[in-house]
Amino acid sequence: MSEPESKEENVVETEEEEIEETPAKDVETEESPAEEAATEEEESDEEAETEEEPASEEEETTGAETAPAAEAKEPAEGEEEIEVVEEKIYTIPLRHAWVVTPRGKRAPRAVRDVRDYVARHMKADEVAISNEVNSQVWARSINKPPRKITIRAVKDKEGKVIVYPSRAA
Repeated sequence: MSEPESKEENVVETEEEEIEETPAKDVETEESPAEEAATEEEESDEEAETEEEPASEEEETTGAETAPAAEAKEPAEGEEEIEVVEEKIYTIPLRHAWVVTPRGKRAPRAVRDVRDYVARHMKADEVAISNEVNSQVWARSINKPPRKITIRAVKDKEGKVIVYPSRAA
């Protein structure tokens, strides 16, 4: 019976040796941090060289065309390009938000009043208020919205109206 036990022990020992050898092979293939950094720098240099060459060819062929095209494509700040049908500037009185509404609900009421006013005057069902106008209404907290606000309403071909702050004249 001692013979089978020794065979099992030999098998277990050989499996342990194989397990020990496997990580050792991985360790040998791994590089030290300094070597890894050097290889990464070499790879990034090679990539930069390959990227620079096509870019210089493009500059030669399209250099004069890119500058005017970039100027023509720039929309105004914070706006998307919209097919404008109608654009008007309104000064909206917000006294209703002060007189009728309790102190803790004035700013939300002022935003609703702006939306209703623009919908009534521009004859639109859908009105979107920009973040800038919303920030102007909420600037002094919920209790003290402005007494009046000047806005620019832009109506697109689909009938949607977007409210922006008026441009400084």
